[in-house]
Amino acid sequence: MSIFESLTLLGIMVALAAIPSASVALVVARSATLGVVNGLAVAVGIVLGDLVFVALAILGLSVAAEIMGGLFMILKVLGGLYLLWFGYSLLSTRGMAKITIKKTNSKRSLVVSFMAGFFLTLGDIKAIVFYASLLPVFVDLSAIQAPEIAVIGLVTIFSVGGVKGVYAIFATKVADYAKRTKMESAARNTAGGLMIGAGGYLIVKA
Repeated sequence: MSIFESLTLLGIMVALAAIPSASVALVVARSATLGVVNGLAVAVGIVLGDLVFVALAILGLSVAAEIMGGLFMILKVLGGLYLLWFGYSLLSTRGMAKITIKKTNSKRSLVVSFMAGFFLTLGDIKAIVFYASLLPVFVDLSAIQAPEIAVIGLVTIFSVGGVKGVYAIFATKVADYAKRTKMESAARNTAGGLMIGAGGYLIVKA
């Protein structure tokens, strides 16, 4: 992967991670009610869950590329179409997620916070479809090397972990700001446009 491709992947994943969602709501709620450290623990769990999906996507596509050979191009086209659909759904969907803070009497527990983020992420099985569709835009998964895997892992950690970490640190302010502005709409439009661009590029590239 070139530096430009790495930065582009980072930008796309940052935009997606910033969209208000169940994971963002969990980070904000745990951080605001139990402390920033708990919010960061949720973020770590989310990142680990994403890394699991990234690993599964890379492994699955590498095997598929080796077995299918030239037919692997079909998977790339299907992946491109999925990204186009995903981008369109982001652009056309409004107000589906809200950042709210619910007070709780639960005991402080970093393990609970971490596991909550981890299992919430693993529960989103469609995430593996997303990664399996997006990664071929930036790397040839039929000939992927260890350095490229490391770059993808680092991009995932810094993008997802960085954004969720910011949400954790500024939980209360972020929740208030989200209610007063069109933060969600801007995030969705940005991510949707990037997804459509990535999907179109993957289809042309295939």
